[in-house]
Amino acid sequence: MTIQAINVRNQFKGKVREIIRGDVVSEVDVETPWGIVTSVITTRSVDELQLKIGSDVVALVKSTEVSIAKL
Repeated sequence: MTIQAINVRNQFKGKVREIIRGDVVSEVDVETPWGIVTSVITTRSVDELQLKIGSDVVALVKSTEVSIAKL
């Protein structure tokens, strides 16, 4: 999968460092060259993106929201 265009300017490439799974939402820590970025996303999204420790991702930061895109 490649992201060809997105309107979010703050993008941080990194690797998933830790996933704390919950029943409904999960916490995903992404290690970037600038430090750890944490996102709280649905556990369903973790499963659909097949996120695992070490997965290459992009953290997309807009205001107070952090989204994850798998590379």
